[in-house]
Amino acid sequence: MFEVTVEAGFSSGHYLRNYRGKCENPHGHNYKVFVTLIGPDLDEAGLLLDFKLLKQVLRPVVDYLDHQMINDLEPFTTVNPSAENLARYFYQETAKQLHDMTEGRVRIKDCTLYETDTSFARYYE
Repeated sequence: MFEVTVEAGFSSGHYLRNYRGKCENPHGHNYKVFVTLIGPDLDEAGLLLDFKLLKQVLRPVVDYLDHQMINDLEPFTTVNPSAENLARYFYQETAKQLHDMTEGRVRIKDCTLYETDTSFARYYE
């Protein structure tokens, strides 16, 4: 089995609903997200997936959230924008495009979202 991972970063604001503490107030983070792909076979060039293509898949998701108040964006007008939910969002949005691009040959193993340098959440299925 092969794995490849790319990293992207973005800055956004959010606040947590149904939470008691500082994070119930609007605040910002410099997020990092890592998307790891997995698959048993390489393509004819010897790649699981070109890093450039994975970055292209990830870019629209990052751009949607970058320099925004996440709570104002769908689906986070109703879904709490916790690190856990953001990791799941990246997983689901990236998986849609990736499946079509690779005809199912490659799948997402997991998405890891760093909210700070020392705190992260990971989502996988």
